[in-house]
Amino acid sequence: MSTIRILKVSALLAAAIALAVEPQVATAKTLVYCSEGSPENFTPAINTTGTSFDAARPVYDKLTEFARGSTQVEPGLAESWTVSPEGKVFTFKLRKGVKFHSGVNGFKPTRDFNADDVLFSFERQWKADHPYAKISGGKYDYFADMGLKDDMVALEKLDPMTVRITLKKTNVTMIANLAMDFASIHSAEYADFLAKANKKEQLDQVPVGTGPFSFVTYQKDAVIRYKANKDYWGEKAVVDDLVFAITPDPTARYSKLKAGECHFVIAPRPADLPEMQKDGTLRVINQPGLNIAYWAFNTQKPPFDKKEVRQALSMAIDKASIIKDVYLGAGQGAKNLIPPTMWSYNDAVKDYAFDTAKAKDMLAKAGVKTPLEIDLWYMPVQRPYNPNAKRIAEMMQADLAKVGVNAKLVTYEWGEYRKRMQQGEHMTGMLGWTGDNGDPDNFFFLLGCEAARPGGQNLSKWCDKQFDSRLEKARSVAEVKERSKLYQEMQVIEHDEAPSFTIAHSIVYEVMRAGVSGYKQSPFGSHQFNGVDVK
Repeated sequence: MSTIRILKVSALLAAAIALAVEPQVATAKTLVYCSEGSPENFTPAINTTGTSFDAARPVYDKLTEFARGSTQVEPGLAESWTVSPEGKVFTFKLRKGVKFHSGVNGFKPTRDFNADDVLFSFERQWKADHPYAKISGGKYDYFADMGLKDDMVALEKLDPMTVRITLKKTNVTMIANLAMDFASIHSAEYADFLAKANKKEQLDQVPVGTGPFSFVTYQKDAVIRYKANKDYWGEKAVVDDLVFAITPDPTARYSKLKAGECHFVIAPRPADLPEMQKDGTLRVINQPGLNIAYWAFNTQKPPFDKKEVRQALSMAIDKASIIKDVYLGAGQGAKNLIPPTMWSYNDAVKDYAFDTAKAKDMLAKAGVKTPLEIDLWYMPVQRPYNPNAKRIAEMMQADLAKVGVNAKLVTYEWGEYRKRMQQGEHMTGMLGWTGDNGDPDNFFFLLGCEAARPGGQNLSKWCDKQFDSRLEKARSVAEVKERSKLYQEMQVIEHDEAPSFTIAHSIVYEVMRAGVSGYKQSPFGSHQFNGVDVK
């Protein structure tokens, strides 16, 4: 062997020995979530969809929080709070020493979180003359539809670390409501920084918060990147980097999961579940969903202003076939707006029976001349409560044709779809809901008169005074038994008036690589990744 070759071999052996005996440098851990869609922006107050909430959730905190994987409310940015005996005045002691992130656009915080940030975050939604009120469209649907816009009397800074909220009416759901995403807290200092740079719109596109991850970058329809916030006050991120790999197609998400290109996916196709459950490299989890899929009748457009027509079309649809063919055992037919796992569920309500002949007869008696031309809007996205809206729409279309109703199928890009439906452009349309706080009020407000306004989330645009008076009263009663009675009465009114056709409550399945640990499935369908590790 030549001297040169001997030297080369010796060098390689020395390098190998050095690697074997020297401590290994730890590599950064990255958790990849194959998400199902692009967020509209990163400010929950101006959004209503889980996709956008999920994208903002790593960045922000709220005054109160839900314990991860639970409906239990716990302290967040508020360490403690007191509620006046009549349930109208809420005083929050704020957490000291909480750090805001530095922004990727040059923002560097000079102070910790304080009362000014709370006032900024809520006054933007409450006051029409707030300097940020009209940025990004200026629509705050949750704040308005839940009645806070009209019900809030005062929002006060008692000292730098104490805030008081005063309402006109008793609201027993308030503490849980403030744990919802719309109540996320922004940095008032960051808002001032952007205003001085004439870049206010960046508040909603380049987010700065106090959450377990800080925002790095977003490429629409492709990827969102975050990094761990090492200064986080709460349950810290275990991984160094979090990536949302935006993958709308469920088959593509499954392929990426199997290939190890992502660690976690939601909304698998029901047909893929048996194969996933047999795969030793994957772990499938599930729980009954706090959700509803529904088909809304726009009651402001004839003939849907007549309840007899709405009842007739509720009888025209073969719900059992939809559950069998689309949900494949991962759902159950719905007869009420709230799921049966929720307290105050009224099981005495009888669902409309599938009866084509009776539906035709009722339409005729209601004065409807057939063929009747309607539109039927279907969601362009997949959701746990609705795994295939287009297929459901096609099945409905076929059933409706049998009673002389010709349904034109319509859809739009997701953001445009919701915007147009909330404005009431549709005659009929599909959507759904996953509960935000575990309280029945969080479902029933969807049929309240406040939410029936143009732009509101009551897609039936139905306003019933008997229903609405009970909704308001239930918010002011602390006794669960009395609230439950009111909600059960509301379910009877809802059934008889039929503002929408309730389709299904689904089981929510989520799938991850076997090496993922620490994840807790949320009853609200939200996804949180602090405390989650990957091998």
